[in-house]
Amino acid sequence: MGKKIVFATGNQDKLEEIRMILADLDVEIVSMREEGVSIDIEENGTTFEENAVIKAKAVAECTDAIVLADDSGLEIDYLNKEPGIYSARYMGEDTSYEIKNQNLLDRLSGVPKEERTARFVCAIAAVLPDKEVIVKRETIEGYIGYEPAGENGFGYDPIFYVDEYNCSTAQLPAEKKNELSHRGKALRAMKDALREKCE
Repeated sequence: MGKKIVFATGNQDKLEEIRMILADLDVEIVSMREEGVSIDIEENGTTFEENAVIKAKAVAECTDAIVLADDSGLEIDYLNKEPGIYSARYMGEDTSYEIKNQNLLDRLSGVPKEERTARFVCAIAAVLPDKEVIVKRETIEGYIGYEPAGENGFGYDPIFYVDEYNCSTAQLPAEKKNELSHRGKALRAMKDALREKCE
């Protein structure tokens, strides 16, 4: 396999998570910035998959390395699958997740647990040096809790609860979260696909 993967993200938390999950691939995983790529990418797709491909292709124009990009977000059934593909930009990109999470909890005030179903979705696109595109999509099902809890996650993790463990994804140990999470599952599926291509 090529010795380097450029991940199209500026999110350091996400990059750490990705490095943990792909640790056994024997490749260097760098961010766009570390690769010296600084471009503005307009994510104007209508699905997670489209946005991931848009990001990966844009960065692949600037490097010969394998490029990975993900688009992920939270879908809350009661809110017509909001915030969905706008999860990162919900209420404005510079709005803290504490405020975003509280807003979603407020909008679900009085809604019973069985109607608070939600899922995290992650689509990951890879653009290989020969410009072949591979896309994988995975989800984790859960529900929106009644209050934020946990310090281990980021983003919407503190309000997203998993029935099986009766806690938020921010309360799970990192290894368990990576095993269960939408991003963990999608990255493992992508890892298998890349191994096949690159061996």
